[in-house]
Amino acid sequence: MSAVAARLLATVPLLVRRALFAAAAVAVLTLSLTPVAHLPSQVFDLWDKAQHAGGFAVLAALGFWAWSWHTVRVWLGLLAYGAFIEVAQSATGWRYGDALDWLADAAGVGLGWALWVSVQRIWKTG
Repeated sequence: MSAVAARLLATVPLLVRRALFAAAAVAVLTLSLTPVAHLPSQVFDLWDKAQHAGGFAVLAALGFWAWSWHTVRVWLGLLAYGAFIEVAQSATGWRYGDALDWLADAAGVGLGWALWVSVQRIWKTG
């Protein structure tokens, strides 16, 4: 990411950042609880754990961007959200919860955090 792009990200209003995070959280929950038969087939051609990690990497990057001064809360909140989704999937009858999916979610949070740290360094040095 260029320093110019990083500076542009810094100018996005906080309300917009939080709205983007909320929209992504709703999208992840919706996709996680929708019966597999109702989703486009290409969504599930990818490796399941990579989908979890990717979704939570996006959520984490958006979350750290929107609440940069609460990194521990973002970490804990997203880990709890991932656990909630796994429990909710178990309750649906058409999906099932999986502890390995939660671990993939946690890995995604780590990736999102690493991305956020990289962007912050660019802001400071750019």
